[in-house]
Amino acid sequence: MASTAPTPQDLTKRPDPLTLEVVELIGEVVARFHEDYESAAADHALTGAQARLLSLLCLEPLPMRRLARQLKCEPSNVTGIVDRLEARGLVERRPDPADRRVKVAAATAEGRKVARSLRESLRFAGEPLAGLSEGERVALRDTLRRMLG
Repeated sequence: MASTAPTPQDLTKRPDPLTLEVVELIGEVVARFHEDYESAAADHALTGAQARLLSLLCLEPLPMRRLARQLKCEPSNVTGIVDRLEARGLVERRPDPADRRVKVAAATAEGRKVARSLRESLRFAGEPLAGLSEGERVALRDTLRRMLG
């Protein structure tokens, strides 16, 4: 049986109890993740914002404006965060290869090491997921990917 797209009338209906429970459980998962992330960041003498910025820079060097958009904060806040991480030797500023007038922030080798250690120290990732079989983790991953679409 083919599924049909929801009509505008369907979209104004109240969610069913199962959907509401799933939403509440997702909220609890997110809250626990953030709590664990903040704790792991503190264990590495980082704020949550510093840890998130460092993690982003481990993926690729980024200009300040793009970092600000991704972190949903003002560019001046990003400058301060980068300054503190740079003082610790975790990030560096360098010219953007595409436009040498623009500076990008990039994780240093030490910054990548700290970010990896932080990720590996997250209890949240190990404890709750360790109780799931590999098949259940694969199903959960695939479901989350579909939800994020």
